[in-house]
Amino acid sequence: MSKQVFDQIAEGLNEALAVARGEAEPYKLHVPAEIDVKAIRARTGLSQKDFASTFGFGFDQLKQWEQGRSRPVQALRAYLLLINSKPVEMVEALRQLNAEFAAEEPARLAM
Repeated sequence: MSKQVFDQIAEGLNEALAVARGEAEPYKLHVPAEIDVKAIRARTGLSQKDFASTFGFGFDQLKQWEQGRSRPVQALRAYLLLINSKPVEMVEALRQLNAEFAAEEPARLAM
């Protein structure tokens, strides 16, 4: 585990402890019930296939969302809002995670 990842986990645990002790208020995220998935994808400049592949969505599911046949659950809407807000940073973060998992895979297989 990298120091950066460790520091992020430690920070999250410290925040959770502060909330548990009553020293801090828990953060409440507002996620709108409806979001325009097609507009979010269009903002990235990616095709449906590339958007789905890049961000880990099923291609058919993405089409359903864009056509209004279904809508993403709250956690996925939050993820889509992050993609909309910081698309370049999200791609970079996913690439970094992928590289870290790929590097750790041989060690996990050896266990």
